[in-house]
Amino acid sequence: MGTISASGVTGTQVIARASAILRTVSTHSTHGVTTSEVALACDLTRPTAHRLLSSLAAEGFLDFDARQSRWMLGPELFLMGNLAAPRFDIIEITRPLVQELADVTGESAFLSARRASETVCLLRIDGAFPVRSFVLYEGVRFPLGIGSAGIAILAFLPDEEIEDHLENRQQLAARRGERHDDTEIRERIARTRELGYAVNPGLLVEGSWGMGAAIFDASGRPAWALSLTGIESRFRVERQSVLGPLLVDKAHRATQMLKSSIS
Repeated sequence: MGTISASGVTGTQVIARASAILRTVSTHSTHGVTTSEVALACDLTRPTAHRLLSSLAAEGFLDFDARQSRWMLGPELFLMGNLAAPRFDIIEITRPLVQELADVTGESAFLSARRASETVCLLRIDGAFPVRSFVLYEGVRFPLGIGSAGIAILAFLPDEEIEDHLENRQQLAARRGERHDDTEIRERIARTRELGYAVNPGLLVEGSWGMGAAIFDASGRPAWALSLTGIESRFRVERQSVLGPLLVDKAHRATQMLKSSIS
């Protein structure tokens, strides 16, 4: 159990807040993020956010660009990531499949992983079609049930876990201003279970469509997803009937490859 500090915040709460900050900074890994943006994303006061950011920077987990007043990931995370990489070789195992999806369809293809109640994009490979959507990029996170990868993963979780997720996400959804209620999410879950793949009809950004299929771990749980995104005209119903089975096939191959890698 966490100890109580002088400020009344438990050690467990400090860890949770620091973790939330690191996730927020990682989502903005290319250009960094300001203290105010971190405070808003993590529901903290600006002084508290700054204090935690500074502490993480002192330990090497973050860097601060004084010229731009922006925080970025630090060298300690790079070192830890390299040490942890051999245990999480999902990117290299599935990279050829993501490349195939991009080559065959011409769209942007992705690998995403489930992390608690979110998905995080691990890999993006762009196809040849010149008009692209940039809603999804490496490091970005979305709640389960919103983007196509999150829909695909959520749909194949046990019913009780889905209900727990829907109950816990209501407060987050209100804070983020999401317009997707539980009824809409349940409809997408049912449709995904019926088809085997998920369709995101411009729910994150108008005109930016996506489709996804779940990859399962050795215990049969959905843990990752392959997805495609692009402009609406490239995801008409007739093409969905081609892209959907293609995604399911590649996701099934990824599942088998992962099983073989640990057997």
